[in-house]
Amino acid sequence: MRRLSALDLFSNNSIKSRRTLSVCATKHQLHNINTHIKMGAEQYRPPLFSVAPMMEWTDKHYRTVARIISKHAWLYTEMLAAETIVYQQGNLDRFLAFPSEQHPIVLQIGGNNLDNIAKATQLANAYGFDEINLNCGCPSAKVAGHGCFGARLMLDPKFVSEAMSVIAANTDVPVSVKCRIGVDDHDSYNELCDFIYKVSSLSPTKHFIIHSRKAMLNGISPADNRRIPPLKYEYYYALLRDFPDLRFTINGGIDCVDEVNAALREGAHGVMVGRAAYNNLWNTLAHVDSAVYGEPSSGLTRRQVLEQYQVYGDAVLGTYGNNRPNMRELIRPLSGFFYAEPGNSLWKRKADAAFLNKNITTVKSFFEETLVVIPDAVLDSPVAELPSGRKDLFANVRGLLPPPYETRTEEVVVYAQS
Repeated sequence: MRRLSALDLFSNNSIKSRRTLSVCATKHQLHNINTHIKMGAEQYRPPLFSVAPMMEWTDKHYRTVARIISKHAWLYTEMLAAETIVYQQGNLDRFLAFPSEQHPIVLQIGGNNLDNIAKATQLANAYGFDEINLNCGCPSAKVAGHGCFGARLMLDPKFVSEAMSVIAANTDVPVSVKCRIGVDDHDSYNELCDFIYKVSSLSPTKHFIIHSRKAMLNGISPADNRRIPPLKYEYYYALLRDFPDLRFTINGGIDCVDEVNAALREGAHGVMVGRAAYNNLWNTLAHVDSAVYGEPSSGLTRRQVLEQYQVYGDAVLGTYGNNRPNMRELIRPLSGFFYAEPGNSLWKRKADAAFLNKNITTVKSFFEETLVVIPDAVLDSPVAELPSGRKDLFANVRGLLPPPYETRTEEVVVYAQS
């Protein structure tokens, strides 16, 4: 069976998602699936806009509020190590379960052991993710700095192709790779193309998310890796030219929906936004459905979003045991909800105090205590006009394209598709 990338499947702006229950799922897992996932065909818009996987940020609580705001943005899980999934088989709901409303959703896994990657994929099948993505871009020393996985995998495209083949062989949903444009001194355009060519030729991978900075594994922090290496959007747009049969999503340095649309007008297949979708949650995601997908504005206000999120929060508060998730974990995704609005700083101070107040035991009571400092005009107004982005972000990118890539076929046997 020929396996397609998510974007291949969206040629008509719709998809009939294919989800099957793993025959090895436990009765407990199956009960959870029946309550959270509506099986069968559902239609999703193409992944023109997606929210990047971010460790300790894009958890199921963040994804819940994100989905309330935007119905069409593609959401990614935090990166989950394959070993975590395999060794937590008795506690998988904590890591993998999600409300059905979070579709379309992509599971990102990391790892460097093919057996564990295969087992993790099999276990994840029961939860009905819409795509599985392999992390080949994280520069964290904990992930890549000791020869483990993440960005360092870009130096071993043969292993990446084996891992992607293993993932594809153990799932019925599309697969993809998220990577950088290079690693350390291996940062030429031809080296990036070698990686893309080998992985796409030796595996079913047809969708790549390209973070347009290289990763530096010489000890600098992940934050510095998002700032110090220069953005090279010309590498991304050259990939579109040189690999017309593949699909690419651009990532890195894109901070608002206006800039998302600028990338799409320049020809990007899709755009992934990271911290802007978290730190400026409302002003970013509330424009996605209308400005990117052309849907009528929902007219939602911040108050209405919080009312819906309160129902979710009070339903899951403490359900993992050991007081998890706790109030702080449930409120953390809202840290950027009032970004740059009157009352924002005071609300954060009241929130910190409320976390310590033993009388505040529900999300409802938390909001009643803290939202009094936010003006009604902020809570009850629909999203403002689309903020303007940087006009020069993709200026002359076509004039900066590197020379065309010349495929090196001598050591690659093309992945056979039937």
